[in-house]
Amino acid sequence: MKVLVISVHPDDETLGCGGTILKHKKNGDELYWLIITKADEKLGFSREFIDKRKSEIKNVAQRYGFINIFELGYLTTKLHLVDISDLIKNISNIITHIRPEIIYMNNRGDIHTDHQVAAKAIMSCVKSFRYPFIKRILMYECISETEMAPGFPENIFIPNVYSDITDYINEKIEIMKIYESELQIPPLPRSLDNIASLARFRGASCGVEYAEAFMLVRERF
Repeated sequence: MKVLVISVHPDDETLGCGGTILKHKKNGDELYWLIITKADEKLGFSREFIDKRKSEIKNVAQRYGFINIFELGYLTTKLHLVDISDLIKNISNIITHIRPEIIYMNNRGDIHTDHQVAAKAIMSCVKSFRYPFIKRILMYECISETEMAPGFPENIFIPNVYSDITDYINEKIEIMKIYESELQIPPLPRSLDNIASLARFRGASCGVEYAEAFMLVRERF
């Protein structure tokens, strides 16, 4: 089975579905990673940070066993300035090339503008009559982005699919440690304690120790 994991920013994949990716790896599925944005010196990031981030991406990809990484290279925090037709075309080209059966994507109601723009573009790239090979599309939650959105109906993340990651929570946490600059200390949301706590809470919702939660966009079987 071919699986495409889409990250608007590196670390989204681990926060949102890291344990589930590890399950796919164990099952022998083909894993691909699409990263939409990048850090750049134009935005005030140091060369040292940029080089470190490239190393982090490489290390994370190895841990998950991604067959290939596709990086679109749009500037982080600036996705709202991009011609969305260009973004749609580039995402669509990757999807057409890989022909994934399962796609994991960010939640369309996250507080981060990059996430909102990316989700809108992705939804234009997964129409069933143009991409019949896609069997399942799932939106994941990113702690510090999903729960921070105002509780308007169009923003609310309503989980209806759960993935038991009890056997993978420790490895997920270890992979998240690779993104050293993204980690926070409690009570800030992106702490290792809070990442584990969210998985514990989602697990309680479906009767397991630890889980990741998703919103099903579409499924065909």
